[in-house]
Amino acid sequence: MSVLPLVFTSGWASGINAYAVILLFGIFGATGVSDEVPESLQRTDVLVVAGVLFLCEAVADKIPYVDSIWDAVHTVIRPVAGAVVAALLAGESGSLPEIAAGAIGGSTALMSHLVKSGTRMAINTSPEPFSNVAMSVAEDLGVAGIITFAVFNPVAAAIIAATLLVLGIVVVVFLASRIRRFLRRRAQRREEKRLAATVAGCPPG
Repeated sequence: MSVLPLVFTSGWASGINAYAVILLFGIFGATGVSDEVPESLQRTDVLVVAGVLFLCEAVADKIPYVDSIWDAVHTVIRPVAGAVVAALLAGESGSLPEIAAGAIGGSTALMSHLVKSGTRMAINTSPEPFSNVAMSVAEDLGVAGIITFAVFNPVAAAIIAATLLVLGIVVVVFLASRIRRFLRRRAQRREEKRLAATVAGCPPG
């Protein structure tokens, strides 16, 4: 059970920015900062791909509405990444079955991803772009900070991650009306585009 806190924390962080989690763990393992990181996460090709995708996310995550599209695409990717990272961490230590670790990491990543997506939908109801940038930067710094902290103090980091997850769920529930407003706007834009395409395709009367 000693690896469980690290598995939970990595799952929470993966739901917010899976590429940052893979990149940070890989760097910590490759530089000898942590012995808990499996060799597969330290491979050069894995680090390069994670680094490139992290840069893509760093840009997309700060643009209004683009961030929500990016989140929608990653509804499957982040939980899967959380499950894989968790299973690798458990497999390396041998203290927790890989299947159980994958389930914990994947489900935690899914929950934190839904919190992140819901929060962004609510933020996107505001016309100004600065809140998107501020939230994205806060999330990036939070993931980097908690993963780094988890390497040295996994139990305390897991407690922080659990607290943030609960608070995030409460915030999303509180912002439910804004989220519904965002979904209505998105549906209206899709309908307007469909109608415009239909009109453009009609022959002159």
